[in-house]
Amino acid sequence: MNEVRLEELLAPGVTADDVPELAPLLNARTLLSAFSTLFHGSEAEVLMRLLVLREIGRETDAPRWEPETLRQRFAFLDPVKLETVLRRLRGNGLLEIGDDNLYALSDLGRNAVAAIGMLVSFSAEDDLELGFLTAQLAGLQAVGSVTPEALGHLLGKLNDLAWHFEDAIASGSEFRIADARRRLSANTRWIEKGTEVLLNLLADPEVPFDLARVAQRIGLAQSRLARVDAAFQRAVNKIEAQRVTLGGSGISSSDVAGWLRGLDSRRLAELALGALAPAPELTLLAGGHELLDRAELALSEEARQIEADTALPPSEDAPDRQPEQEDLRLLQHFSQRLARLGEAGAQPASLAHVVAGGGFPASSYRLSLLALLADGGDSAGSSPADGPIGDFMRLPLDVLFEAGTVKVGEDEIARMSAGLVGARGSLPAAEVVPTSDNTETLSDEA
Repeated sequence: MNEVRLEELLAPGVTADDVPELAPLLNARTLLSAFSTLFHGSEAEVLMRLLVLREIGRETDAPRWEPETLRQRFAFLDPVKLETVLRRLRGNGLLEIGDDNLYALSDLGRNAVAAIGMLVSFSAEDDLELGFLTAQLAGLQAVGSVTPEALGHLLGKLNDLAWHFEDAIASGSEFRIADARRRLSANTRWIEKGTEVLLNLLADPEVPFDLARVAQRIGLAQSRLARVDAAFQRAVNKIEAQRVTLGGSGISSSDVAGWLRGLDSRRLAELALGALAPAPELTLLAGGHELLDRAELALSEEARQIEADTALPPSEDAPDRQPEQEDLRLLQHFSQRLARLGEAGAQPASLAHVVAGGGFPASSYRLSLLALLADGGDSAGSSPADGPIGDFMRLPLDVLFEAGTVKVGEDEIARMSAGLVGARGSLPAAEVVPTSDNTETLSDEA
């Protein structure tokens, strides 16, 4: 079969120079030719070439091989096939033979063996691609030759993993979520290693803009993956709430599903035989009470009329409810006590004597009421015309608050403001202080 030329694969009128994406590949023709030599042909031929090339490269102390030593080393191979492999590797620049007739790996061959060896070593990982890409990026970063293309490969892999994990969560399958969670756990160390590489890369103030832009997008993708584990846990908790236990056996529906997944198709077909019907069978899912209710509706004319009657009920007047009135009994009782102080000949009383009684809440209420007395001497329009509050504000009393406090020590009161309450005009006019401009002090014993 004739070899296909590159020009035959391009569209009419297009040359290789017109495709910028081909330039890096064309410049690496020698390397690509080496890999073409290794992987051209059947799987058996590829395995034989890789076997021979890798075994020759394993010798580090004496990297040169005599032909007879090679034949002894590969005695398990057909001698004619071995010679064919050696000739092909030598003819395509992967092996060299010196003037002393000794075989050795060429620089191109050793690079090819090293790349293949790294791929083979990662094949045992749960996720070959992420580990290989991260290790490759770490090596490029160590020698200062990171490229946007290398970062782009890692970004694409991280986005693919995120899509896979989110799809597993959306499926609601316990087994898919468990597999995805195990895969995330296996790749955690590579994600952390990639984070270290990115931090070192972005720490350089002279990092090129195109590298920094892709690196930041990789950081966002890694943060997205870091939040996936919490989403896995929420999905698992939701599935756990829906899990059903089969009687008292201790076997759950998840155990049954896992057991069924482990069976082959023949065994599953045997279990399904006679258990599945081509059409759903009608099953009566109603109890006696439900049947009785439906029968009453169908047989009773009165019940049918009640069911069909959609008329609104007749209107009714809203209930006449009196608004709640404030309890002013404590105010009225306090007004009666103070009224005696306004009588002719009555002596002023101390604030402690007037206010105390009934505990701290009641005493605090009385002390706050005394502020209303300061407004009682204003014009008639400034106070209520009638009612208990208006009567209290019109009491002919003055209140004197002093700067200090006095000790009470009883009735839940520790200390309170010193002062006097007396008939209007019985207290020194110069010492009467309007209570609305003062701060009364009342402290409880607690």
